[in-house]
Amino acid sequence: MSDHSAGKLFIGGEWVEPGHGHYEVIDPATEQVVGLAPEASRGQVYEAAAAAREAFGPWSRTRPEERAAILDRAADLIQRDFLAHAEVARAESGATASTARGMQVGVGIARFRRYARGALEPVEEAVAPQINEAGPMGRAGVFGALAVRQPVGVVTCITSYNNPWANPAGKIAPALAMGNTVLVKPAPQDPLSVYRMAAALAEAGVPPGVVNVVTGSGAEAGEAAVDSPDVDMVSFTGSTAVGQRIAEVCGRGMKRQLMELGGKGAALVLEDADLGSAVAGIGTTFSFYSGQICTAPTRVLVHRSRQDELIAMLAAYANALIVGDPADRSTVVGPVISAAHRDRVEAYVELGRKEGARVVTGGARPPHLDRGFYVAPTLLADCTPDLRVVREEIFGPVVVVVPFDDEEEGVALANDSDYGLIDYVWSGDVARAFRIARQLRAGGVGVNTVGRNMEAPFGGFKKSGVGRDVGSYALHAYSETQAIVWPG
Repeated sequence: MSDHSAGKLFIGGEWVEPGHGHYEVIDPATEQVVGLAPEASRGQVYEAAAAAREAFGPWSRTRPEERAAILDRAADLIQRDFLAHAEVARAESGATASTARGMQVGVGIARFRRYARGALEPVEEAVAPQINEAGPMGRAGVFGALAVRQPVGVVTCITSYNNPWANPAGKIAPALAMGNTVLVKPAPQDPLSVYRMAAALAEAGVPPGVVNVVTGSGAEAGEAAVDSPDVDMVSFTGSTAVGQRIAEVCGRGMKRQLMELGGKGAALVLEDADLGSAVAGIGTTFSFYSGQICTAPTRVLVHRSRQDELIAMLAAYANALIVGDPADRSTVVGPVISAAHRDRVEAYVELGRKEGARVVTGGARPPHLDRGFYVAPTLLADCTPDLRVVREEIFGPVVVVVPFDDEEEGVALANDSDYGLIDYVWSGDVARAFRIARQLRAGGVGVNTVGRNMEAPFGGFKKSGVGRDVGSYALHAYSETQAIVWPG
């Protein structure tokens, strides 16, 4: 990124001084200042939305090949500065160096490449012709029809702090591929990466106003990005509580929504499960981004006959993980995003204790670290389904274990949740696991894996969200369907 763009908003193709000065972005591992982020005024957010509105007409009429070329070029430019980008992402998000490279910047690049191809996917689909008798609507005839996907318009993308590259790229790239323009409002904790993405898109030849980025430390910028009359759709990743507030505003203006909200992923471990595989999967709640991931298998439902063995194995797994500085190559568990969030996670662990859960491992700050927002991987056992730690999303390296006695009870416990993002089933009988998966009220189910297919639809049932994205499903999410009918 060039110096002239540091600490500035990106509006209408220009780097603009923020109306309300700057705020500090803090490294969660060192508690040092990583950089200054611009604090947009409400008026500037409206200007950004207006710039996106003005750019929409011409951009939506560009040839798909042109949009594809720009997205591909952006991927090349991000790749060119890969290590510098990963370093900033690690510093501002607290992710480990390998996560910042592979899962953040690497996945961001992959998403720009995927939607460069996506821009070329057909947007027209033939509907079977229909024979109509003569009547008040006209003469008899054969009527052809075409379903055409059209861009929605101006899309506000409000992104999460847990992945400052993959999450914004997963919104911006498909939105642009479909011919929309975007107003991006990154999470306040780690917005510097998104400005780097904007700079790459500008250098790649995105016309002025097609991509705009505004930031703020509080709620004002995000609220303005949602309530601006120039915005047609809001794509949001974050907490269910904030998502509900956004949805209320969208409802008043009939704005389209894509909501990827909280989760409390159930991991059903049946009596015939391979416990080694289950522990490796469930353990990602500790080892991947310190559990700050909505899809984490945080709620373990285990057949009573395997409970003691599973708890012992999970405790051993957690205790073997190296907690420390994310810049150190041997580190597996880095800090959580902020002091406030560490306090929240610790308060949940304390609440679990008070509610009667047993802290098997963790539950205290790692003693060897004198700075940084660290939470030791924590395992809570002897939990019952009514505990708040079992029902509410903690968003940290905390796993709770609840036993069940038979398959029916296990499924009922899994479904006894306000959330339904991704659940998991571990069983030695794959046919049985698939049968159970079909009974789970969740947008996704992993059978003997926490892996994902990056073309499969992603999104939640219940309070985990609205809509689906990823793969071609994202192109559908950022489009409206128009029917064109004619007499044959």
